[in-house]
Amino acid sequence: MDTNATHDRVLALLEATPLVDGHNDLPWALRALGGPDPAAAVARTDITVGVPALQTDLPRLRAGRVGVQFWSVFVPCSLTGAAATAAVLEQVELVHLLTETYPDDLALATTAAAARAGFDGGRVGSLLGAEGGHCIDGSLGVLRALGRLGVRYMTLTHNLNTDWADSATDEPVHGGLTDFGRDVVREMNRIGMLVDLSHVAATTMRDALAVTSRPVVFTHSSCRTVTDHPRNVPDDVLAALPGNGGVCMVTFVPRFVSAAAAAWDRELQDAMGAAGLDHRDHRSRDAFEQAWTGRPCPQATLDDVVAHVEHAREVAGVDHIGIGGDFDGTPELPVGLEDVSCYPALFTALLDRGWSEDDCAKLAGRNALRALGDAEVAGA
Repeated sequence: MDTNATHDRVLALLEATPLVDGHNDLPWALRALGGPDPAAAVARTDITVGVPALQTDLPRLRAGRVGVQFWSVFVPCSLTGAAATAAVLEQVELVHLLTETYPDDLALATTAAAARAGFDGGRVGSLLGAEGGHCIDGSLGVLRALGRLGVRYMTLTHNLNTDWADSATDEPVHGGLTDFGRDVVREMNRIGMLVDLSHVAATTMRDALAVTSRPVVFTHSSCRTVTDHPRNVPDDVLAALPGNGGVCMVTFVPRFVSAAAAAWDRELQDAMGAAGLDHRDHRSRDAFEQAWTGRPCPQATLDDVVAHVEHAREVAGVDHIGIGGDFDGTPELPVGLEDVSCYPALFTALLDRGWSEDDCAKLAGRNALRALGDAEVAGA
């Protein structure tokens, strides 16, 4: 098999079809490097050159042929109430400043058509997605305001439950969505904002699918049958996506795609629990992991990711799959997918496995843009 010829086919495919990545945490990574003031965070790190501390910069976005990016405007669960709302607004401002600072490379977009137009003009169409429903502080008014500012999806929870939805990695309290949680989903439908079910409990996934009138997305989740991790999507939910029009965007996080890494993650969580620490707290987890004397996390591989992509295609269908790498949101990544420049390697592997170029185009971005466009009808 001529790998060079296959690679050339991938590059031609991604020149014609925008690769849409569902989730990238560069905005929070820039905040971590430059502080909470968005202007200072953008000014401190020049992403026109390679930045070793990051998994994302402009040269690597170009090399990876990323055509449309959902930039995560993430808020950790350590921030609550007004502080969480302030942080999400700061993150929205940061993305706006990024697109203004690098206008030749990034095009702010609030619709599928605008994202595609940015790509057609040689820039990365830049959409916003809010990660962590606690950022609205229980207010539909804040949700509407985020929509007006261009946020095109909201992840209903992060690692902890909200007052109205159960998270995949917290002890269940609500049994899925509360009545207010159902109102949140309906309001997102009304204003044309995609409901993102990554991070939520399976009960919350099923409740949201029962309520929504528009497509849902999983912006960075993989398949629970392949790797048994609560952040992954059960088969019955994957099988429901064709009836909803939704898309599962397979992620690369090793703990979600590798059985060995998932087992290691459970071992780490047990060790943190024995030490009286909460594994859901990113800061506590990162500090504990660095000092932990246990074995290092097993490496995941590109082949592990391929297994999830192919399982999602088998269960949900090729019209309901996509990609959400979670770059700059996880310290470890699979061998062969270490940063955003590596996307062509994934599509090369799929073509080598007999995928058609049309099916690869659907995975790359056609499905995600279709779902976004379908959600926009509700907000028209």
